[in-house]
Amino acid sequence: MRRLVLPILAVLIAACAQQGTVQGVPAAELRTASDQTDADRRAAPRLELASLYFSRGQYETALDEIKQALVVRPDLVAAHNMRGLIYAAMGEERLADESFQRALALNPRDADTMHNRAWFLCQRNRFAEADELFEQAIAQPQYRDVGRSLMAQGVCLARANKLPDAERKLSRAYELDPANPTTALNLSEVLYRRAEYERARFYIRRVNSREDLSNAQTLWLALRIEHRIGNRAGVEDFARQLRSRFPQSPEALAYDRGRIDE
Repeated sequence: MRRLVLPILAVLIAACAQQGTVQGVPAAELRTASDQTDADRRAAPRLELASLYFSRGQYETALDEIKQALVVRPDLVAAHNMRGLIYAAMGEERLADESFQRALALNPRDADTMHNRAWFLCQRNRFAEADELFEQAIAQPQYRDVGRSLMAQGVCLARANKLPDAERKLSRAYELDPANPTTALNLSEVLYRRAEYERARFYIRRVNSREDLSNAQTLWLALRIEHRIGNRAGVEDFARQLRSRFPQSPEALAYDRGRIDE
Protein backbone atom coordinates (compact mmCIF):
# COMPACT_ATOMS: atom_id res chain seq x y z
CA MET A 1 0.00 0.00 0.00
CA ARG A 2 1.36 3.40 -0.95
CA ARG A 3 1.88 5.79 1.94
CA LEU A 4 0.48 9.26 1.69
CA VAL A 5 3.20 11.82 1.23
CA LEU A 6 3.31 15.17 2.95
CA PRO A 7 6.29 17.30 1.91
CA ILE A 8 8.34 18.26 4.95
CA LEU A 9 8.06 22.01 4.38
CA ALA A 10 4.28 21.69 4.54
CA VAL A 11 4.37 20.58 8.14
CA LEU A 12 7.24 22.54 9.59
CA ILE A 13 6.81 25.87 11.30
CA ALA A 14 8.55 29.16 10.75
CA ALA A 15 10.46 28.90 13.99
CA CYS A 16 10.92 32.63 14.33
CA ALA A 17 7.18 33.21 14.65
CA GLN A 18 7.16 32.68 18.41
CA GLN A 19 9.69 34.26 20.73
CA GLY A 20 8.40 32.86 24.02
CA THR A 21 6.88 34.84 26.86
CA VAL A 22 8.09 38.25 27.91
CA GLN A 23 8.43 39.20 31.54
CA GLY A 24 5.98 41.97 32.43
CA VAL A 25 3.82 41.60 29.31
CA PRO A 26 0.34 40.16 29.98
CA ALA A 27 -0.21 36.82 28.25
CA ALA A 28 -3.37 38.13 26.56
CA GLU A 29 -1.49 40.89 24.73
CA LEU A 30 0.27 40.53 21.40
CA ARG A 31 3.98 41.20 21.33
CA THR A 32 5.24 44.27 19.50
CA ALA A 33 8.71 45.67 18.86
CA SER A 34 8.59 47.74 22.05
CA ASP A 35 8.26 44.58 24.13
CA GLN A 36 11.56 43.15 22.91
CA THR A 37 14.39 42.94 25.40
CA ASP A 38 18.06 43.15 24.54
CA ALA A 39 18.19 39.35 24.81
CA ASP A 40 15.34 39.09 22.30
CA ARG A 41 17.18 41.25 19.82
CA ARG A 42 20.38 39.25 20.21
CA ALA A 43 18.67 35.87 19.92
CA ALA A 44 16.43 36.69 16.94
CA PRO A 45 19.17 36.72 14.26
CA ARG A 46 20.48 33.37 15.51
CA LEU A 47 17.02 31.89 15.28
CA GLU A 48 16.52 33.25 11.76
CA LEU A 49 19.87 31.83 10.66
CA ALA A 50 19.02 28.47 12.21
CA SER A 51 15.76 28.38 10.26
CA LEU A 52 17.60 29.24 7.04
CA TYR A 53 20.29 26.59 7.54
CA PHE A 54 17.65 24.04 8.48
CA SER A 55 15.72 24.70 5.27
CA ARG A 56 18.94 24.05 3.33
CA GLY A 57 19.60 20.76 5.12
CA GLN A 58 22.64 22.15 6.99
CA TYR A 59 21.54 20.67 10.28
CA GLU A 60 24.74 20.90 12.31
CA THR A 61 25.17 24.57 11.42
CA ALA A 62 21.52 25.20 12.26
CA LEU A 63 22.00 23.47 15.61
CA ASP A 64 25.01 25.65 16.39
CA GLU A 65 22.92 28.76 15.77
CA ILE A 66 20.14 27.44 18.02
CA LYS A 67 22.61 26.72 20.81
CA GLN A 68 23.85 30.30 20.63
CA ALA A 69 20.29 31.65 20.69
CA LEU A 70 19.57 29.58 23.80
CA VAL A 71 22.67 30.90 25.55
CA VAL A 72 21.14 34.36 25.21
CA ARG A 73 17.52 33.30 25.84
CA PRO A 74 17.28 29.89 27.58
CA ASP A 75 13.48 30.27 27.78
CA LEU A 76 12.99 30.97 24.06
CA VAL A 77 10.14 28.65 23.06
CA ALA A 78 10.76 28.90 19.33
CA ALA A 79 14.40 27.93 19.76
CA HIS A 80 13.52 24.75 21.66
CA ASN A 81 10.88 24.01 19.01
CA MET A 82 13.37 24.48 16.18
CA ARG A 83 15.94 22.40 18.03
CA GLY A 84 13.37 19.61 18.10
CA LEU A 85 12.95 19.84 14.33
CA ILE A 86 16.70 19.80 13.78
CA TYR A 87 17.29 16.81 16.03
CA ALA A 88 14.42 14.95 14.36
CA ALA A 89 15.96 15.59 10.94
CA MET A 90 19.29 14.31 12.28
CA GLY A 91 17.68 11.12 13.56
CA GLU A 92 18.20 12.04 17.21
CA GLU A 93 14.71 11.04 18.33
CA ARG A 94 15.18 11.26 22.10
CA LEU A 95 16.76 14.72 21.91
CA ALA A 96 14.09 15.86 19.47
CA ASP A 97 11.22 14.87 21.73
CA GLU A 98 12.94 16.35 24.78
CA SER A 99 13.25 19.66 22.90
CA PHE A 100 9.58 19.69 21.88
CA GLN A 101 8.51 18.85 25.42
CA ARG A 102 10.77 21.58 26.84
CA ALA A 103 9.12 24.11 24.53
CA LEU A 104 5.68 23.00 25.70
CA ALA A 105 6.77 23.15 29.32
CA LEU A 106 7.71 26.78 28.76
CA ASN A 107 4.48 27.53 26.90
CA PRO A 108 1.82 24.79 27.10
CA ARG A 109 -0.36 26.69 24.63
CA ASP A 110 2.18 26.98 21.82
CA ALA A 111 0.29 25.56 18.84
CA ASP A 112 3.34 25.50 16.56
CA THR A 113 5.18 23.18 18.92
CA MET A 114 2.08 21.04 19.35
CA HIS A 115 1.85 20.70 15.59
CA ASN A 116 5.51 19.79 15.17
CA ARG A 117 5.57 17.28 18.00
CA ALA A 118 2.33 15.75 16.67
CA TRP A 119 3.92 15.25 13.24
CA PHE A 120 7.06 13.88 14.91
CA LEU A 121 4.91 11.32 16.78
CA CYS A 122 2.93 10.46 13.65
CA GLN A 123 6.13 9.64 11.77
CA ARG A 124 6.92 7.16 14.53
CA ASN A 125 3.49 5.53 14.31
CA ARG A 126 2.35 6.95 17.65
CA PHE A 127 -0.94 7.84 16.03
CA ALA A 128 -3.21 8.30 19.07
CA GLU A 129 -0.78 10.70 20.76
CA ALA A 130 -0.29 12.59 17.52
CA ASP A 131 -4.02 12.95 16.94
CA GLU A 132 -4.55 14.34 20.42
CA LEU A 133 -1.83 16.94 19.95
CA PHE A 134 -3.17 18.00 16.56
CA GLU A 135 -6.58 18.52 18.19
CA GLN A 136 -5.00 20.65 20.91
CA ALA A 137 -3.15 22.77 18.35
CA ILE A 138 -6.26 23.35 16.27
CA ALA A 139 -8.21 24.36 19.38
CA GLN A 140 -5.77 27.14 20.35
CA PRO A 141 -7.32 30.62 20.08
CA GLN A 142 -5.82 32.82 17.36
CA TYR A 143 -3.85 29.93 15.83
CA ARG A 144 -3.21 31.00 12.26
CA ASP A 145 -2.24 27.67 10.71
CA VAL A 146 -5.31 25.57 11.40
CA GLY A 147 -5.41 24.42 7.77
CA ARG A 148 -1.83 23.17 7.95
CA SER A 149 -2.55 21.17 11.10
CA LEU A 150 -5.77 19.75 9.67
CA MET A 151 -3.88 18.60 6.58
CA ALA A 152 -1.13 16.95 8.62
CA GLN A 153 -3.69 15.39 10.95
CA GLY A 154 -5.57 13.98 7.97
CA VAL A 155 -2.40 12.45 6.56
CA CYS A 156 -1.61 10.95 9.94
CA LEU A 157 -5.09 9.45 10.25
CA ALA A 158 -4.72 7.95 6.78
CA ARG A 159 -1.45 6.36 7.81
CA ALA A 160 -3.31 4.88 10.77
CA ASN A 161 -5.87 3.55 8.23
CA LYS A 162 -8.66 5.67 9.71
CA LEU A 163 -9.87 6.75 6.30
CA PRO A 164 -13.28 8.29 7.16
CA ASP A 165 -11.64 10.50 9.81
CA ALA A 166 -8.81 11.32 7.42
CA GLU A 167 -11.28 12.38 4.76
CA ARG A 168 -13.09 14.69 7.18
CA LYS A 169 -9.90 16.43 8.29
CA LEU A 170 -8.53 16.80 4.78
CA SER A 171 -11.88 18.09 3.52
CA ARG A 172 -11.84 20.78 6.21
CA ALA A 173 -8.28 21.68 5.30
CA TYR A 174 -9.30 21.93 1.64
CA GLU A 175 -12.20 24.23 2.53
CA LEU A 176 -9.78 26.55 4.31
CA ASP A 177 -7.19 26.51 1.50
CA PRO A 178 -8.52 25.07 -1.78
CA ALA A 179 -5.41 26.22 -3.65
CA ASN A 180 -3.09 23.98 -1.63
CA PRO A 181 -1.97 21.17 -3.96
CA THR A 182 -0.68 18.99 -1.12
CA THR A 183 -4.09 18.96 0.52
CA ALA A 184 -5.79 18.15 -2.78
CA LEU A 185 -3.32 15.33 -3.48
CA ASN A 186 -3.75 13.71 -0.09
CA LEU A 187 -7.53 14.09 -0.11
CA SER A 188 -7.64 12.48 -3.55
CA GLU A 189 -5.44 9.62 -2.32
CA VAL A 190 -7.75 8.98 0.65
CA LEU A 191 -10.81 9.01 -1.60
CA TYR A 192 -9.06 6.62 -3.98
CA ARG A 193 -8.40 4.24 -1.11
CA ARG A 194 -12.08 4.51 -0.17
CA ALA A 195 -13.08 3.62 -3.76
CA GLU A 196 -14.62 7.08 -4.25
CA TYR A 197 -13.06 7.33 -7.69
CA GLU A 198 -15.10 10.15 -9.22
CA ARG A 199 -14.54 12.37 -6.21
CA ALA A 200 -10.86 11.47 -6.14
CA ARG A 201 -10.65 12.41 -9.83
CA PHE A 202 -12.09 15.87 -9.10
CA TYR A 203 -9.37 16.81 -6.59
CA ILE A 204 -6.40 15.40 -8.46
CA ARG A 205 -7.53 17.16 -11.62
CA ARG A 206 -7.19 20.46 -9.78
CA VAL A 207 -3.51 19.67 -9.27
CA ASN A 208 -2.70 18.15 -12.66
CA SER A 209 -4.37 21.02 -14.51
CA ARG A 210 -1.23 23.05 -13.74
CA GLU A 211 2.04 21.66 -15.03
CA ASP A 212 4.01 23.56 -12.40
CA LEU A 213 2.13 21.70 -9.66
CA SER A 214 1.89 18.24 -11.18
CA ASN A 215 4.62 15.67 -10.71
CA ALA A 216 5.15 11.93 -11.08
CA GLN A 217 3.13 11.21 -7.94
CA THR A 218 0.11 13.28 -8.97
CA LEU A 219 0.11 11.84 -12.49
CA TRP A 220 0.41 8.32 -11.14
CA LEU A 221 -2.56 8.80 -8.82
CA ALA A 222 -4.62 10.19 -11.71
CA LEU A 223 -3.60 7.23 -13.86
CA ARG A 224 -4.66 4.73 -11.19
CA ILE A 225 -8.00 6.52 -10.76
CA GLU A 226 -8.69 6.36 -14.51
CA HIS A 227 -7.75 2.68 -14.43
CA ARG A 228 -10.29 2.02 -11.69
CA ILE A 229 -12.98 3.96 -13.51
CA GLY A 230 -12.24 2.00 -16.68
CA ASN A 231 -11.13 4.94 -18.79
CA ARG A 232 -8.41 3.40 -20.96
CA ALA A 233 -7.81 6.61 -22.90
CA GLY A 234 -7.21 8.47 -19.64
CA VAL A 235 -4.76 5.82 -18.47
CA GLU A 236 -2.81 6.09 -21.71
CA ASP A 237 -2.75 9.89 -21.54
CA PHE A 238 -1.29 9.95 -18.03
CA ALA A 239 1.13 7.15 -18.94
CA ARG A 240 2.37 9.24 -21.86
CA GLN A 241 2.91 12.22 -19.56
CA LEU A 242 4.76 10.08 -17.04
CA ARG A 243 7.07 8.64 -19.65
CA SER A 244 7.80 11.97 -21.31
CA ARG A 245 8.22 14.10 -18.19
CA PHE A 246 9.46 11.63 -15.58
CA PRO A 247 10.84 8.63 -17.48
CA GLN A 248 13.06 7.42 -14.62
CA SER A 249 10.53 7.90 -11.82
CA PRO A 250 9.40 4.90 -9.75
CA GLU A 251 5.87 5.58 -11.00
CA ALA A 252 6.83 5.37 -14.68
CA LEU A 253 8.78 2.19 -14.02
CA ALA A 254 5.83 0.71 -12.11
CA TYR A 255 3.55 1.41 -15.05
CA ASP A 256 5.95 -0.21 -17.51
CA ARG A 257 6.02 -3.29 -15.30
CA GLY A 258 2.23 -3.45 -15.15
CA ARG A 259 2.05 -2.71 -11.45
CA ILE A 260 -0.89 -0.29 -11.54
CA ASP A 261 -2.89 -1.97 -8.79
CA GLU A 262 -0.10 -2.27 -6.24
